[in-house]
Amino acid sequence: MSSRLSLARFAVPLIAVGLVGCSGSDSSSAPTTLPATSAVPSTAAPTTAAPTTAAPTTAAPTTSTLPGLTDLRGGRYCEVLLLTPDGDGAQATVFGSQGLNECPAEQFAALDAAAIAAENKVPIAFLNGPRYWTIDSVRKRREGERIQKTFGSIEMNQLATVKIASRADAVLPYVASTVSRSAIFTFDAGSEIYELTDAAGAKYVMQSWSQQIDPALSEADLAGLGSRLALPAGWTFSSRTLTEPMQVDTLDEPAHVLQDDLRNSYSLETDG
Repeated sequence: MSSRLSLARFAVPLIAVGLVGCSGSDSSSAPTTLPATSAVPSTAAPTTAAPTTAAPTTAAPTTSTLPGLTDLRGGRYCEVLLLTPDGDGAQATVFGSQGLNECPAEQFAALDAAAIAAENKVPIAFLNGPRYWTIDSVRKRREGERIQKTFGSIEMNQLATVKIASRADAVLPYVASTVSRSAIFTFDAGSEIYELTDAAGAKYVMQSWSQQIDPALSEADLAGLGSRLALPAGWTFSSRTLTEPMQVDTLDEPAHVLQDDLRNSYSLETDG
């Protein structure tokens, strides 16, 4: 089976890795045209837009931990994921608007996934957004050159690579993917957090919420999601207010990220 056909089967929800949640490298493959409806849906139908810039811009390389971003909670962002085949699965290179802009709705709605895929010489491009942060701050270690692209008229930085082990992992909620992002997410004391606990007791904390399935979903709705989610057997959803800061530290190890059936995104907890 060709890489073009096998990757077409990934044209369903992918893990949303979230910000600076990440760092990775570019990939390339033969392009194909993919109907916009096959990409991760945006809140409006995509229309033809100017293609991405022909070449990324770069800044001086650094290997230090960056100061990071603060006051993120509730901030809006979006991402473009460029997929290439990788054995029986795929690898996604993630670009995001985090730290550059809040992904204006009209500009995001104008993105054309098929045109982006062709311009970047990959089989499939996914449009992921809009999304909103539930974390308060992030610190990230970047190694190598900073890679920036403009998709349509939205500037984005390269943030992460996501390894998708199989086609089944790409289509199912509540299945974790491995994300290389070299970052620390912080939830401040006093912040309300939303957690999934799996049947084995592992906890995943929500890092961002999505309006891709429910365009009206708001932060005020998050604490009550337990009654709306189709949780696997033995899983629970809960919310709580932190009495001290909590961190998800994946500076030196991969993050494990999954989505619920509303495409809200969660990271496996590493704190305590």
